Amino acid sequence: MTTEPTSKPARHQLIVAVYDTHQGAKRVVERLIDKDYPMDWISVLGKAESSGDDVLGVYYKDAGERMKAWATQGAAWGGLWGLLTAAAGLFVIPGIGTLMLLGPIVEMFVATVAGAGLAGGAMAGAAALSEITLVLHRMGVPEDRLQAYHDAIEQGHYVILLRCANPDEVARWRPEMDWPAPTEIDVFPYYP
Repeated sequence: MTTEPTSKPARHQLIVAVYDTHQGAKRVVERLIDKDYPMDWISVLGKAESSGDDVLGVYYKDAGERMKAWATQGAAWGGLWGLLTAAAGLFVIPGIGTLMLLGPIVEMFVATVAGAGLAGGAMAGAAALSEITLVLHRMGVPEDRLQAYHDAIEQGHYVILLRCANPDEVARWRPEMDWPAPTEIDVFPYYP
């Protein structure tokens, strides 16, 4: 893995915040959407609160399918299916549980997994989380922060990523992510 993804210039910036609970992450996403942040520039990563092996390892692009599937994963995230218009997916990670991904990061993750020959619902825990950290690195997250996000997801925390077109947008949207307070928040160059 290279130290930094410097082969192309950053056109945007990425705000990455970690929240301890799904309620906190959901509250932040709802507030951003209420304040007209572009829904297709929000990504959420975290463990789904699943009770079985239903609808796992599935990538949804149709809003109706996503809403029905998400309803089976718990009411806490059900409303986000209707709010976020980007792709969503649920993946079984042995030893970790069901990993949920919402937003543009899903398509990057699916492409990376397919490219690595790991397609399918049940993938090795370390391999799947490694694929997520690879996607984050390709987006612009430096190597020295990847382990922190990997650990946060593994420990059941929720990671929200916001894509911003310029530093003025970072200044506008970064404060919206402060309540509830994230455990970590960073801004990086973003490589779409």
